This record gives sequence, C-alpha cells and structure tokens, in this order.
Amino acid sequence: MREISTSVTFEIKPGETVPMRIARGTRLAVQGNAVWATRSNDIDDYWLEPGDSLKLRERERLWLSVEGEQPAYVVFTIVPRCDERAIQWFSAGIERLAQRFRAGWRTV
Repeated sequence: MREISTSVTFEIKPGETVPMRIARGTRLAVQGNAVWATRSNDIDDYWLEPGDSLKLRERERLWLSVEGEQPAYVVFTIVPRCDERAIQWFSAGIERLAQRFRAGWRTV
C-alpha cells in the first residue's frame, strides 16, 4: 500500500487497482482518463473525470482504478494545516513590513 505524505503525481494503468493511505489532508486531481475511487469510512464510490478533484482526509485509505484503454494521472497536493497557513501568513506580513521599512530608509 502506497502512503501519500507529499505532493506527488503518478500514473494508474488500465486494469490496475492501487491501494493508498493518506498521511495528511490532501487534494486529489485527475488528468488523462477517468478514475474510480473507493474511500475508507465512506459508503459512496466516486467516478472522477479529468479535471475533477476530491479532498481526502488524514489517515484515510483509498483504492483507485482506471477503466478503458488509456492511463490516468492522479495529482496529490498536500493541503497545508491551519497552523502552517497561519505561519505562512504571519511570515508574509513580516516580510511586507520589512520591505516597507527598508524602502523608508532609502528615501531618507
């Protein structure tokens, strides 16, 4: 079983079923061909067309497969946690403030 813990893209070949474990909150996007997805703790199955996406939960198990003759490409993008987003926002604000401060010193 593959574990998804970073942002990654990979190919699913026709007729192949790929089991996965999601380590962190992740968004799955589909390219190339439609993908059938079954999720743990979910009674529904998902048929995802190219361009569709699905938000996956931390510690979720997932089974993906493709039908037809063409492969599909699935893109997993890690969703930043709330604390990571807050740190990024705060860091960006500090950087903007520093740029203004440096710009003010140049005009003196």
